Amino acid sequence: MEPTAAPSSPRSAAVNPLFRAVLGLFAAPRLNLREDYPKVRRVQQVLAAVRGPRYRTAYREAMASTEHGDIPVRVFQPRRKRRDDVLLFFHGGGWVTGDIESYTPACATMAELTGCVVASVDYRLAPEHRFPAGLQDCFDVTRRLLQDPQRAGVQDAGQIVLVGDSAGGNLAATVSLMLRERGLPVAGRQILLYPVTHWDHDPQTSPFASVRHHGEDYRLTNSEVQDYFELYVPEPQDRRNPLVAPLMATDLSGQPASLVITAELDLLCDEGEEYGRALRAAGNEVRVHRVDGALHGFIALPRFSRSLREAYEVINDFLDEVPA
Repeated sequence: MEPTAAPSSPRSAAVNPLFRAVLGLFAAPRLNLREDYPKVRRVQQVLAAVRGPRYRTAYREAMASTEHGDIPVRVFQPRRKRRDDVLLFFHGGGWVTGDIESYTPACATMAELTGCVVASVDYRLAPEHRFPAGLQDCFDVTRRLLQDPQRAGVQDAGQIVLVGDSAGGNLAATVSLMLRERGLPVAGRQILLYPVTHWDHDPQTSPFASVRHHGEDYRLTNSEVQDYFELYVPEPQDRRNPLVAPLMATDLSGQPASLVITAELDLLCDEGEEYGRALRAAGNEVRVHRVDGALHGFIALPRFSRSLREAYEVINDFLDEVPA
């Protein structure tokens, strides 16, 4: 399914120069991730070590045993459990960086703000473990829990909700595709936060306006996404595989009820929304919500962030209104 060119958002196009300059203060340092990804990981480990102790009472360690080996899972308990759902979370980081340590604050916040148990999967990372290794880990854990939901502490597989941000949103979407393709039960719902759904992020050739408008200024750049793809899927022709770029799937039927949340000032905004439209066109129940003024990666912001609060209002409405 090759997407058509997406129109520019009038609001995005109207970002004034002063606001753009202020947002530039939040830009990530420009890196050659093909060479610098070990440095990024080390910085994440240092930050996690500094922040980690305050969250230790919120989680316990677990291990998912699969046919491909044992996969670490960190389970977060909310202080006040308000729902029986378990959110099975796949972290972002371009399939190359990020882990359960660096995402511990975000997962603890997710548990508190949803009142759900959150299970964060520590899947293998590229380039040491290229596609489909990380995807296989996420698939194996999901399949195991869907086949035996009591392992997740729920009675029904429909109470397991797949959640992922950025590359993790990509993994959640592609796990759902794999389950359907193999004739296995899919999760009841999935929440895709600013997901990667397409393979082309070159501003000269991408069909999406957000790639051209927001690929150089803010938290994530075109070149960084391309670097991540080169590390995750080295052969360019393989990046069109629907299990890498789910927008390329020719059949999106039979997918979970889906919530797609995008960030207005994110180069991935248009492709995430296009995936939501494609899921809806295939007969699935879909909600798409764009957080205005938000940058890529906002799920990791402090709780007082407007973008974070808005996203969780939408997530909680989705969990309440869409039956398992």
